[in-house]
Amino acid sequence: MTADPGLFGPSSVTWQMHGDPMMWVAGVRALYLQALHPRAVRGVMQNSTAFDRQKSGRRGAWGRLMRTADFVGTTTHGTTEAAEKAGARVRKIHRMLGATDPDTGERYGVDEPELLLWVHCAEIDSYLHVARRSGFRLTDEQADRYLAEHRVSARLVGLDPDAVPANQAEMSAYFEKVLPELAATPEAREVDDFLLRPPTHPLLVPAREVLWRRVAQLAYAALPPYAHELYGREAPEPATVTRRLRATGTLLRGVPARLRWQLPPKHILRAMDRLGPGARPAPYKLGRQVAILDEPGEGGANFDGGGRGRWGTAGSSRGGTDCST
Repeated sequence: MTADPGLFGPSSVTWQMHGDPMMWVAGVRALYLQALHPRAVRGVMQNSTAFDRQKSGRRGAWGRLMRTADFVGTTTHGTTEAAEKAGARVRKIHRMLGATDPDTGERYGVDEPELLLWVHCAEIDSYLHVARRSGFRLTDEQADRYLAEHRVSARLVGLDPDAVPANQAEMSAYFEKVLPELAATPEAREVDDFLLRPPTHPLLVPAREVLWRRVAQLAYAALPPYAHELYGREAPEPATVTRRLRATGTLLRGVPARLRWQLPPKHILRAMDRLGPGARPAPYKLGRQVAILDEPGEGGANFDGGGRGRWGTAGSSRGGTDCST
């Protein structure tokens, strides 16, 4: 009997890329970006204790981050049944939640397609952008393939796959369309403040200042220019940010994968147990062009922050290098 490869399988870009340790930095970038949609962030803040400084552990932000990591790990490396069940749970929760616009009194559901689409695009674009910019080599075709693959994850959260950007050009057009709706509301600034100074045990405050703040600052720096403008905080020059992302990627990728994968929720190790050692995620499996130690110019775009102008979508080498993101 053939083991279930799950929704994506070991031959997918998603399977290989989501095993990369820079996904943690990408996840924080996604939180920063998602918070700039007023209706979306309002839905989070009115229905969650995740950014409540009085909460910690399972009920607080760390619990939320771990639940997100568990969902991504389940849908990427878990069985088809486990992924579908995870999606059903998310859809059920979303159906029960709503938010209120304080200015108009309008009540709306957090499962509105436009809100789900924003959260999806901000997340998937952040994963792709940070991975490529930090040295995970993908050709433009493979980057497009990654975006197309995530029409599957979009379906799991309740979106019509046909309404989801399936390549870099469509993703860029989506961000251009939605930009006028974005703003750094008080809720967004609360998220920003929380990500820089999350609550922790007093004994761990020094570690938070040394380690976590660097992660948060790097994730913020990797945002597109319009996000920096909205938040009102400057970021280093794009070339400097790219060097820092690459240095961080090199450092994290130097940690043995088996050691990294021991951290919860251990989906990769379980997938290898299910499918055999050949299912081990590794960039080289996408071809020589994606080897993360290739020289610049090989294996896809060599860019300082993306080739999609101010929209900041994951970089493309089409049309030359653009250093504006």
